[in-house]
Amino acid sequence: MSDVQTWIKETVTNNSVVLFMKGTAQFPQCGFSSKAIQLLKANGAQNIATINVLDDPEVRQGIKDYSNWPTIPQLYVNGEFIGGSDIMDEMDKSGELKAVLTPQS
Repeated sequence: MSDVQTWIKETVTNNSVVLFMKGTAQFPQCGFSSKAIQLLKANGAQNIATINVLDDPEVRQGIKDYSNWPTIPQLYVNGEFIGGSDIMDEMDKSGELKAVLTPQS
């Protein structure tokens, strides 16, 4: 496993909610990343770790390899790959996104 893959694995494992995106939560650099942040906030996500893939080409490609998913943004909850903004949108409409983001007690 490469250093980037190791770092990605540690990042998604050590944070409950991780969004690999273009730009930052405050300044998303694409519409899909912006929508993903809006969906997370609307569903009560707390302590979202955002990774700006535009800062590092290795991470940008590495996350696609890690998930075997071709697009950014990518959402991970409790170490599990959830999907991109289209999947998040579908999950939001069904109520599933809120359920995934709500900590289980």
